[in-house]
Amino acid sequence: MAHIGIVGGGIIGCATALHLLEQGHSVTVLERDAGGLPASVGNAGILAVPEIDPIARPDMLLSVPKWLLDPLGPLTLRWQDLPALAPWLIRLLLSARAGKVAASRAALLHLMKTAEADHVHLGHLAGISGHMRDTGALTVFDNVAARDKAFAHEAENARLIGCNVEKLDPEEARRRVPALQGTFAGAIFNDGYRTFDYPLTFLRRLQAVLRERATLLDATIASVAQAADGVTVRTEGGREFTFDKLVITAGVWSRRFVADLGLKVLLETERGYNTTFMNPSTTLEMPVFFSEHGFVATPFENALRIGGAVELASPEAPANYKRAAAMRRKMRRYVPDLQEEGGTEWMGRRPSTPDSLPVISLHPRDPRIAFAFGHGHLGLTLSATTGRHVARLLAGERDDALVPFSITRFQ
Repeated sequence: MAHIGIVGGGIIGCATALHLLEQGHSVTVLERDAGGLPASVGNAGILAVPEIDPIARPDMLLSVPKWLLDPLGPLTLRWQDLPALAPWLIRLLLSARAGKVAASRAALLHLMKTAEADHVHLGHLAGISGHMRDTGALTVFDNVAARDKAFAHEAENARLIGCNVEKLDPEEARRRVPALQGTFAGAIFNDGYRTFDYPLTFLRRLQAVLRERATLLDATIASVAQAADGVTVRTEGGREFTFDKLVITAGVWSRRFVADLGLKVLLETERGYNTTFMNPSTTLEMPVFFSEHGFVATPFENALRIGGAVELASPEAPANYKRAAAMRRKMRRYVPDLQEEGGTEWMGRRPSTPDSLPVISLHPRDPRIAFAFGHGHLGLTLSATTGRHVARLLAGERDDALVPFSITRFQ
C-alpha cells in the first residue's frame, strides 16, 4: 500500500482520505487552517442531487445584464478584477453553447446518480449515520409564468434523476412551510433534496476520524514538485514531505499547485455570502429556494442559514457583507417574521470552473498525482462521489465516464 498525501482538508479532501484509508493506504492530509472555516462549512447543507444544470446556459446569460445592474443582486462582478477574470469569463460564454450545455448536464447526471448512496457509504466509513434528512425542498416564485417554466424543466431533470416534483399554489406552499406569510405567486416542491446536519459539525466529525486513523497536519503548502522517488510537498515553514502519490483538493488555491506540476486550469471563485441564526425565532420545515433572487434558506437543528448569490472576485478581495444583508432583506418579503438581529455573517470562496464540471482527474503525464477541485455550488453534494472516484483512479482503474472531468480539457 502507498503513502498518499492530500493537499487540502475540506470536505473533498476528507472524503478522499476516507476512501483511500478504506483501500488500506497510509494517508497524510495537509490543511493550512484545519480548525478554520473553509467553504466546506458555509454551504447550504443540502444534498442537491436534482441540480444537474451547469451555470453557463443561454437563459442564464440573458439574465446577466439585469443582474449586474443590481450591485446586491444574484450576480455581481468586481470590475477591478475583470482583467484577471477575463479568460474564465470567455470560456464561460463558450460553455453556454447548446451542445456544451447538454454534454455538461450528462456528465453531472452521471455523478449525481450515485451521490446519495456515496454519502451513505462515506458516513459508514466515518461511523456516522442519520446525518441526512429526507426533507425535499421548496422553490418560491414571484409570478406564475416563471414557476410554470421552471416546473417544466425541473420535471425533466426529475425524470432523469428519479425524483418527483409538484406544482403548488401559495396556499399549499404555506401549508407545508407556514412561515411563508409574504406575497408570492406559487412554488415547486422537489423531493430529490436532502438536508445534512449542520455543515461545520459534519466536517469536524470527518476530521476527527482522520485524526484517529490518518495524519492531519496544520500546514500552509508553499509548493509541490515531482521527483523520481515520489511527489514532494514543501511547506511555508520549511518542512518537506515526499509521498508515493498526491491528491490536490485545495479549492481555488489548487491552481497554484497545478502550475507547479506543469499544467493549466481555469479556476476562479464564485464568492458566496450567508447569515446563520442560532436558535432562530423563525423556523422552516425544509430548505426554501428563492431562485429568482439567487439564494436559499436552510433549517438545521437549532439554526437557520440564509445564503447564496455569486460574486466574481479575486479570492483575496475584501468581503462585502452588504450582500448578506440584502438576502435577509429580500427574504423578509416572503418570511416577514425573520428576526432582524443575532445572525452571524460569513463569506466563502466556491472554486468554480467555467463549464461547471469539477476536475476529477489524474495528471495526464504522472499517474501518481490526482486532482479533485472546482465543484462550485456542489462541493458538499459531490464530495463523497469525488472521493470514491479519486481513490479508484489512483488504484489504476479506468473510467471513461470521467473523461469530461479531466484536467486535460484546459491544456
